[in-house]
Amino acid sequence: MEPRPVERRLAAIVATDVAGYSRLMGLDEVGTLRALKGHREELIDPAIAEHHGRIVKTMGDGLLVEFASAVEAVACALVIQRGMCGRNAAVQPEKRIVLRCGINLGDVIVEDKDIYGDGINVAARLQALSEPGGILLSRAVRDQIRDKLDVALADRGELALKNIARPVRAFGLSAGSSAK
Repeated sequence: MEPRPVERRLAAIVATDVAGYSRLMGLDEVGTLRALKGHREELIDPAIAEHHGRIVKTMGDGLLVEFASAVEAVACALVIQRGMCGRNAAVQPEKRIVLRCGINLGDVIVEDKDIYGDGINVAARLQALSEPGGILLSRAVRDQIRDKLDVALADRGELALKNIARPVRAFGLSAGSSAK
């Protein structure tokens, strides 16, 4: 039997996680899970659907989301981060659920409903270096959204990412950012 050919496609990948999740769980497991579930149901999942994204997998406090468009991926991340700011306004600072996002555009390998590859690893590593409440994008994403989204990006330079062979040029974006 001949092996199935590998299916590849270009995808914009958004990786998110909750900053300080272990600390939050240590303070109040039930409350943290309830709050996270509410954020997912009322803000995050609807924003992903509205921007034509697909949740590939959840990892406890994190999500891996695939988009066909880098513009939609960044627009979705901004909606989520801005929405989280509003949702956290009345919450005590030590109990706030604050997300970090990393976004990359890259070639992925598709197997069943999952995706694999260097493009995903880069998004996950960017997410880990993102400021809480912020978004860190690769140069490939920046090049796609330039002149399409009114956002101000901070050049973070060439970053050495864990277990990634080459440095990646990264750009930071905060939820309150706009170019004008």
